[in-house]
Amino acid sequence: MRLFRAALVIAWLVSRATGAEPMLRDFNSVPEDLVVPAAVDDAPAAGRRVKLTAKGFEGTRVHHTIYLPADWSPEKKFPVIFEYAGNGDYSNPNLGDACEGSVEGCHLGYGLSAGRGFIWVCLPFVEIASGTKQNAKLWWGDVEETVRYCHAAIDQTVAQFGGDPGALILCGFSRGAIGCNFIGLHDDRIAARWRAFLCCSHYDGVITGWPYAGADRASALKRLKRLKGRPQFICMERSTKDTEDYLKQTGITGSFIFVTIPFPNHNDRWVLRDIPERKTAREWLARVLQTQPAG
Repeated sequence: MRLFRAALVIAWLVSRATGAEPMLRDFNSVPEDLVVPAAVDDAPAAGRRVKLTAKGFEGTRVHHTIYLPADWSPEKKFPVIFEYAGNGDYSNPNLGDACEGSVEGCHLGYGLSAGRGFIWVCLPFVEIASGTKQNAKLWWGDVEETVRYCHAAIDQTVAQFGGDPGALILCGFSRGAIGCNFIGLHDDRIAARWRAFLCCSHYDGVITGWPYAGADRASALKRLKRLKGRPQFICMERSTKDTEDYLKQTGITGSFIFVTIPFPNHNDRWVLRDIPERKTAREWLARVLQTQPAG
């Protein structure tokens, strides 16, 4: 079975290099080479992924996860990948895609780092239900509380775990990809915290009419103006053309890179597979951290 899978991967890579139509129907034909650590209730430590609650949210049901890389040491500073999840209750049984909408179900940060060299934090969207604050499975919850939690988690990661405040990357899948701008560029203060963004499968402003306030293009443009040249890696299954066309229409110039994920899957687990697009994303991330920050 391993030899058969290896042959499939080689055939696909050859087809990509030659421009031929890919032989593989979806990415489930490509084996994963990374296993994302499960989030546990324990103390943070190198190589361990745990659940934490940020300062100011004690006594609530809100939490995030943090992974300290295998090479973590309290004497060093580390860049930090912050991540937002997609909406929950999504599934496509034909392709085996699913998203539970939880901080525990994120994958991008681990795939980008392979568990070394970066702290990885998965952030919640905060909703208030029945008088209790908790993680939201769908959309943003209370936007101001979500932004407040993001600041608190950043501050905690920097102060307690050696996160480098000048090397904070925000990424997200689907809802989380939209959230890179919707939350990450919500106002000038939070926008200024990020070094770069990776938006996977969707982009703020491309599709209008989502069921929340601010889903219109005029509001999205106000947020986009806060980007101020910070790099964005924008990827999408099948094609990034709609996002490219939208950004051209806005008139906003920026450091954008567009990468098409060559599978039909609406799923962030492509980063757990040894494919050229993952290599491209990792190389982009390395360049971002070696380049003088915008602004």
